[in-house]
Amino acid sequence: MRPQVDVPVGQVPAGTIVYAIGDVHGRRDLLAALRRSVFDDAAQRIEKRRVLVYLGDYVDRGPESRGVVQMLRDEPLPGFETVMLRGNHEDMLVQAADGGSGDIIEAWLTYGGIETLRSYGAPEPVLSRLRHDSDPAGEVVREFVPQADIDWMRSLAHHHREGGYLFVHAGIRPGVAFDQQRTEDLMWIRDPFLKSDADLGAVVVHGHTPRRQPEVRRNRINVDTGAFATGVLTCVVLTGSEQRFVVARQP
Repeated sequence: MRPQVDVPVGQVPAGTIVYAIGDVHGRRDLLAALRRSVFDDAAQRIEKRRVLVYLGDYVDRGPESRGVVQMLRDEPLPGFETVMLRGNHEDMLVQAADGGSGDIIEAWLTYGGIETLRSYGAPEPVLSRLRHDSDPAGEVVREFVPQADIDWMRSLAHHHREGGYLFVHAGIRPGVAFDQQRTEDLMWIRDPFLKSDADLGAVVVHGHTPRRQPEVRRNRINVDTGAFATGVLTCVVLTGSEQRFVVARQP
């Protein structure tokens, strides 16, 4: 992480523009379109330092999780510093590959893991069995998801900071110093964070909780617009004290 510049909460350092993309969930088509829009937008800006933050949840639910992972891992957007955060869905897949608890595996399969395994070529009879018996899930993940992809998900960061903004997947626990935050909260938290109007020490930019429109609050910005279901993938653009949005919409 770059050394932090002392700027007010809700601002990024001079000469920097930050783009933060919400939950993709297997929508490679929307991600490709939004990346083109981000690239074109940045080409019109004077800021020399361009930072692109992906807020996590690249896999599950949508149809092209494997394609999303390959795009993010192998096709960085030219001219940008890239930061990729780990969402709870990447975390569940990694836990499944590592032989995690049955509850985690069942939750992962229920909330999109089946679609991810299908995108990696797992045959329908295997997927049908997993719907009734999750025990072989770890074996199936290890068979069909390349180790390089699992290792990539394992390597993803949990947070990133730019000036007066903090980027995490889900949120932070109010009242807890940042260096004492649990990584589980950074990937999973909802109500204690979403319902808080406390000063969090930074404006927290997050996804994880889908909304029909981006949410802008005094202490947070939520850019998860439920791309897998709504066909809308959202990016917040931050420069100076300016906040605006770029979106990709399903035709």
